[in-house]
Amino acid sequence: MGPELVHLSAAGVSLVLDCRGPGLPTVAHWGTALDEPGADLLRATAAQPIGFSVDGAVRVSPLPEQSAGWLGAPGLAGHRDGRAWATAFALTGIERDAGGVRISATDPAAGLDLGIDLELHSSGVLRGRAALTSTAPGTYWLEHLTLFLPVPEHTTELLDFTGHHLRERQPQRTAFTHGLRVRENRTGRTGYDSAYLLCAGTAGFGNRHGEVWAVHTAFSGGARSVAERTYHGWSALGGGELLLPGEVGLGQGETYRTPWTYAVHSTTGLDGVSSRFHQYLRSRPHHPTTPRPVVVNTWEAVYFDHDLARLTELAKAAAAIGAERFVLDDGWFGSRRDDTSGLGDWFVSPQVWPDGLGPLVRVVRELGMEFGLWVEPEMINPDSELARAHPDWIMATGDRLPRPARHQQVLDLARPDAYAYLLERLDALLTEYDIAYLKWDHNRDLVEAGHPGTGRAGVHDQTHAVYRLLDELRARHPGVEIESCSSGGGRVDLEILERTDRVWASDCIDAHERVAIQRWTSLLIPLELIGSHIGAPLCHTTHRELPLSMRAGTAIFGHLGIEWDLTGASAEELAELGRWVALYKQLRPLLHTGTLVHADVADPAYRVTGVVAADRSAAVYAVIATATSASYPPGTVGLPGLDPARTYHVRPQPPGDVADGNAAAWGAALPWCTPQGVRLNGRTLGTVGLRLPVLYPDRVLLVRVSSVEEA
Repeated sequence: MGPELVHLSAAGVSLVLDCRGPGLPTVAHWGTALDEPGADLLRATAAQPIGFSVDGAVRVSPLPEQSAGWLGAPGLAGHRDGRAWATAFALTGIERDAGGVRISATDPAAGLDLGIDLELHSSGVLRGRAALTSTAPGTYWLEHLTLFLPVPEHTTELLDFTGHHLRERQPQRTAFTHGLRVRENRTGRTGYDSAYLLCAGTAGFGNRHGEVWAVHTAFSGGARSVAERTYHGWSALGGGELLLPGEVGLGQGETYRTPWTYAVHSTTGLDGVSSRFHQYLRSRPHHPTTPRPVVVNTWEAVYFDHDLARLTELAKAAAAIGAERFVLDDGWFGSRRDDTSGLGDWFVSPQVWPDGLGPLVRVVRELGMEFGLWVEPEMINPDSELARAHPDWIMATGDRLPRPARHQQVLDLARPDAYAYLLERLDALLTEYDIAYLKWDHNRDLVEAGHPGTGRAGVHDQTHAVYRLLDELRARHPGVEIESCSSGGGRVDLEILERTDRVWASDCIDAHERVAIQRWTSLLIPLELIGSHIGAPLCHTTHRELPLSMRAGTAIFGHLGIEWDLTGASAEELAELGRWVALYKQLRPLLHTGTLVHADVADPAYRVTGVVAADRSAAVYAVIATATSASYPPGTVGLPGLDPARTYHVRPQPPGDVADGNAAAWGAALPWCTPQGVRLNGRTLGTVGLRLPVLYPDRVLLVRVSSVEEA
């Protein structure tokens, strides 16, 4: 059968499974690494057999079952014509390899086989998934399959996320009390307001302190994240796919596989959570390793007004300030002169581009830049040639179309003919033109997303069809990079990132709003995968006007881009922008490989974000004021992440060294805010720190830190 106890350990984390059976294994410990545990650990932590649910102790597995005495949320919900709704899986096998374990179990009475994979990566990231197979005649109707991981009772707070278009991933904290907290996403994509990460931690956990456990459901369709605390001493976090009624019915021999649920444990607050996830993502063989090119995107520069002469001038201006990739956004195909028509007609418009895209592609390539193109393949305008030819390709409940959103509906990619059409069109474009990058958009929720004809719910099928389409395009065109955009940050999860090279964090590029959006997006995803653009002085989405130093000083902490009509910028603006682009190119080896850190700043008006080199030889920090300080002048802040024993040279970093309203504007510059700076060891910088400058709201001051040997 296998061992009675399985211990996985990596990067200071242990997972201990009690596999004595006869039921599913239980998690005896998930958290700080243990010395090789033995049977005494199981005896020491066994629950006292007391209560009224069942005789004996209740033992809870990653798939909790009522047959084991668990009366909380079940890990598996489903039935076979009203029967087999309660399972009692018996363990049939434990297979162990270097980094994980596969659990096999069966319930002959319910006609179900179960497999659970648990893997502990060298970064300390734990991930799990399950496979459920029907072994009996008839149909097993699956409602949900959710994997759980226990957390200790001294977790007292929950942190997850909410938000909306233009304000994605906003944090919210609640007490971790008795009962069930379920975050469900029914938008058919990851969603602006998804839980994103569901964290449980010790009281008051922050950026750099406290013990935290966190889970992420890696799925780009409907998803659910769960936190539960029961009266009999169990607390757990869980995640899985949210299935619509009747969406998955398993015939005999058919298998359903859950998405991966990712989980991390940190003893160093939220920065420890992000560090583990970033290490994991950067270790993937397909993770981008080439320098992340400076992007100029045409959307907020020209919108739908496509003209070769105008775009040529924009491309020249982009190349002059150091751009490396030029992306043509919406409006190049079919009848697409605004957002009311043309989606689905993925042919270059002969009216706008009589000679095709070739002339613009040649201009861009001759200027030394890559060419990128916007697409929204999963959507269709009813006013399109495709919709008129194939109205039966539009997702619907069977007898009515869903209410439109942005004048569009959803193309049913689970239909082989619709899938084949999209694959052929996208493949043809990538074959004909020298395209290095696709901005892949998805601009509406999936409302009443059924398969036309049958009306059966289709979000599950649609999501997996999108994965197949992306996988096939990547196989045919391995050099093409793809961005996951979904009305901004509506599709940001680890499964879409298995087949894309960056995410668009938000359609809002107002730097004031981006401070929070990028901070919390980066809790899961490293900076090199987060699109972050410098916009025009007057923001398109908020009409807030900000100086270039703020717009650029926040945008370089990501994959830098520019979304601004540079042909209308002044010579002074272009010169300053060029200096910021040059700084990004200088810093990106550090920003995109180093450790992201955040100071716990007492003053709510200030944030301090930094990236420290992996060998801690250098760092760069952004001191950001988003409001006026309650302290006048403000206090000090430690610079986290440095080597305590190393001596560093600390000074402001041009062009972010004059924050358009720092202390110098009030007649007395801070002594350290000079090119000479100060020299202190990492212990002093981390504990005593630097005096914060007086800044106007929405200003950034960059701080460069180099070890004395490297300075």
